[in-house]
Amino acid sequence: MAEVESDEEVVMPVRRRAPPRKNEFETVDDYQEDIPGTYPPPQHPRQRPAPQYQPAPKGKVDQGEGIPIAEFANKANMLKAEVQKAIIGKSEVIDQVMIGLLSDGNILLEDYPGLAKTLLANTFARALGCDFKRIQFTPDLMPSDITGTKIFDEQKGEFYFDRGPIFTNILLADEINRAPPKTQAALLEAMQERQASIGGKTYLLPKPFIVMATQNPIEYEGTYPLPEAQLDRFMMKLSIGYPSVRDEDEILRRRMDRQKDDVDINQLLTPKEIVQMQQKIEGIFVEDSLRRYMVNLVSATRNDNRVAVGSSPRGSLALMKLSRARAILNNRGFVTPDDVKAVVLPGLRHRLILKPEFQIKGVEAEDIIVEIVKNTQVPKVQNFAE
Repeated sequence: MAEVESDEEVVMPVRRRAPPRKNEFETVDDYQEDIPGTYPPPQHPRQRPAPQYQPAPKGKVDQGEGIPIAEFANKANMLKAEVQKAIIGKSEVIDQVMIGLLSDGNILLEDYPGLAKTLLANTFARALGCDFKRIQFTPDLMPSDITGTKIFDEQKGEFYFDRGPIFTNILLADEINRAPPKTQAALLEAMQERQASIGGKTYLLPKPFIVMATQNPIEYEGTYPLPEAQLDRFMMKLSIGYPSVRDEDEILRRRMDRQKDDVDINQLLTPKEIVQMQQKIEGIFVEDSLRRYMVNLVSATRNDNRVAVGSSPRGSLALMKLSRARAILNNRGFVTPDDVKAVVLPGLRHRLILKPEFQIKGVEAEDIIVEIVKNTQVPKVQNFAE
């Protein structure tokens, strides 16, 4: 068969490369520009420069930048006095909540009904000038009720994201153990990474973002115990307790004087100032021997024969953050052993799982932690205040 000659130039098809996939962190909706405290999305891991670790010189107290420590402590005292307008006789609990908030940690409040758990969270939010949202957890609560969902706009012919109550500064998860595990898990990413993934996109949460959850220790019917993975994401577990007879009488007297249920709370800070105070804590000095003391306390929980599962390294990080916050609230730029001892119970009590035979005997995690603190050698640290 004869070949047919043609003057036309043969054009070979050009294979085009697919465009690179857009980083999910760059798909934050425009509405987040209006959320106070929202920051630009982080760079892709490949674009980030390698971090340079520079250890602090030994014997030097890093006072940090910005707010002086004395001014920091003064603002904290003013904040405490403002909260005590509504919460009467619970000075230690207020101090612990302040430590947790300034450590940028989530807080679990476990106590009986009617002990001002919700009032405590709401009062702090008002005094701090933070946006406050409350979610009542129930068995029929869905994950989208927390994070939000995409809704189709018929007029524009496109989907838009209707953000849920998780996009706030202080989120109160009331009776968190009444919701099923699937709904509880909707908080895991937000509590740890401070972000929420909805519909294939990742949305950054406002700063600061803190979850304050409550649960009732006496009602177990129709509840779903929090899994260990979620308990470990709470930096502190606190109990308010009943007021004394004198404090309860003071509650009634103040209610009669103001002639209304609501307590007038003044705003003392802004979300931006809170973030600055949280960053200030990073400059508080921790001596090497004291750092190893924290590790020894946490490690001892894993070696106790009454404990099935001890604390994870997240417990050591919690002790360091909480002790730093307590130090600066006490007008110090360095951590002491007393700071660690003061936060070891709220920082570790919820991270231990006891063996069944000791649970039957009534052994509590608090008893084991107190015994560990008593048996662990306390290091001698230099007094930097001299």
